[in-house]
Amino acid sequence: MYPQVIQQFLAAERLPDTYGQDAVSWFLPYIEQLKQIVNATDRRPMLLGINGAQGTGKSTLSSLIVTVLNAAGYRTLALSIDDFYLGRDVRKQLAESVHPLLQTRGVPGTHNTSLLQQTLQKLGQAGEGQTVPIPSFNKACDDLFPPAAWQNFEGPVDLVILEGWFIGVKAQPLSALRIPINDLEKNFDRQGIWRKYVNIKLHNDYEPLFHKLDRLLVLLAPSFDQVFRWRSMQEQKLRQKIGAKAKDLRLMDEQQLKQFILHFERLTCHGFKTLPDRADTVFKLDTTQQISVRSDRNQKN
Repeated sequence: MYPQVIQQFLAAERLPDTYGQDAVSWFLPYIEQLKQIVNATDRRPMLLGINGAQGTGKSTLSSLIVTVLNAAGYRTLALSIDDFYLGRDVRKQLAESVHPLLQTRGVPGTHNTSLLQQTLQKLGQAGEGQTVPIPSFNKACDDLFPPAAWQNFEGPVDLVILEGWFIGVKAQPLSALRIPINDLEKNFDRQGIWRKYVNIKLHNDYEPLFHKLDRLLVLLAPSFDQVFRWRSMQEQKLRQKIGAKAKDLRLMDEQQLKQFILHFERLTCHGFKTLPDRADTVFKLDTTQQISVRSDRNQKN
């Protein structure tokens, strides 16, 4: 079954053969372990967190896990933290009342964590035949799709994946916030108001969610510079794919992208340093975005 499922997945996602090689060598053995864990626990659903900086392939891996497990008869779905952003108007109010940098979506404090908590709770309670609406964010309009457009997922649920660039990351000590780490913080957050707000929100609103994770998997990029290169490649491919519509979707040029990605540098680099010792599984990526090493927490102890 698996070879056919993998080939269909590669074709549907327009992925190179190298991804198929990683899927067979690295991801399928991991999925087999997930199946054993799900089968061994009575608690449903199991909650898997997937962390990865921009361009590491966390959304693709989430889709692969869902595809393989659903084909094997499990009820599995993936949630992206990107689908729980606060809308443009709400972030505008935050920008006016707290700090202008909060207008840009992405960092802790720019998500509707209450909606995420409610969604996870409903998925955990969903019985046979009961459906749960799954929020979806429209990045073109910079707001949530109306609830009528959300998909419904039918329970009961065996596995929920929560993926995002800072999933599982803990807040930094206050002493680490004193010195700006890049030009964005130096020029636009001189007093540290933005980074302190983000840090407090991470501790108060997100860490309680992360504590509920049964497993945490990390796709570890080689460096933040490499993250920028991968993110730039994503933007270029998308621009080539949609052509004239690129302007309507507000795609960024290289300078805008450089400015944008600086919003994520602090917590991304913090995650590089702290997550490998706390995650259950780490897949280290090389500069070609292929897996080079897998490490598991029980092998580190």
